[in-house]
Amino acid sequence: MNNQDYDNSRADVFASRMFQFLNGGMLSLMISIGYKTGLFDTISQLKPSTSQEISRAAKLNERYVREWLGAMVTGNIIDYDPSTGKYSLRKEHSTFLTRKSGIDNLAVLAQYVSLMGNVEDKIVECFINGGGLPYSEYPKFQQLQAEETARIFDSKLTNQILPLIPEINDKLSNGIKVLDIGCGRGHAINLMGKAFPKSKFTGCDISREGISSAKEEAKNLGLTNVQFEIKDALLIEELGKFDLITAFDTIHDQTQPTKVLKAINASLNNAGFFLMQDIAASSNVEKNIDNLLAPALYTISTMHCMSVSLAFNGEGLGTMWGKELAVKKLDEAGFKDIKVKNIEGDIMNYYYLSRK
Repeated sequence: MNNQDYDNSRADVFASRMFQFLNGGMLSLMISIGYKTGLFDTISQLKPSTSQEISRAAKLNERYVREWLGAMVTGNIIDYDPSTGKYSLRKEHSTFLTRKSGIDNLAVLAQYVSLMGNVEDKIVECFINGGGLPYSEYPKFQQLQAEETARIFDSKLTNQILPLIPEINDKLSNGIKVLDIGCGRGHAINLMGKAFPKSKFTGCDISREGISSAKEEAKNLGLTNVQFEIKDALLIEELGKFDLITAFDTIHDQTQPTKVLKAINASLNNAGFFLMQDIAASSNVEKNIDNLLAPALYTISTMHCMSVSLAFNGEGLGTMWGKELAVKKLDEAGFKDIKVKNIEGDIMNYYYLSRK
């Protein structure tokens, strides 16, 4: 490249963007801390307050709270009045930062930044040597994913997501057999079990910790129509048993997703339905440029979802395998009447509906 090709104005614009990236990355860590410590929840309930008042209300160390507030003020997240030394969180911001916001809570997602950072050096080694990292390298991932998806399930599962299949609520009310693949901590299964006591629900996952948490929640809810099994999705052997099989944000993580989809198809009875939730994206990178979360999702894919599959010589679909490839694989696995739906308020996911 000669000097005549260098555009100073473009360089200045990109330098400005680089500062935004650097500040945004650091602010994500501070947003994560604010979420974990409950600071956003506390401040949203207070009138304008000093750092001493905030730290007392949150039961946290004032010096750390004050420095954190500095990041929040200079990041234009929290307001500060220098004449009074008081801080406040406007409602338009708290809508996306507090636990009570439910599905609109975006602060929960900031925790992925530090979680991914924990494996950065090992992922660099994968760039050099290939392969991937097993689930054991991400001890808090399932806990975070359960917290993230609970926002959606609690507000949308039984009243909006399941009814995407028009006749399914009646079937569930009358009593059918349901299997959830990769159930994690089992919250979706337990919500369905509570809502439809006449149906029988089974959740399977390879995580002992996840299954243990799922059983504990079921016990606390007093559910007798749910069961959980430590089982690889490839080992589904109960052919034609289930009326409905669900897979919530889990197929792209599978080592052999193509074989899993075929096993799911074989496990449905002739009138069975498959409901698959997965990331709202295209298989073509150019179609993801306007996706608000695409950079974050490609990063999570690189540092977790793709890697955990490649760790076991899997297909390595990754988070961003996309709608086009998902539909193709569903078709190849034998599914019919494939439809792709959206849920209002859920910008993260597509919902794939299909029949055996």
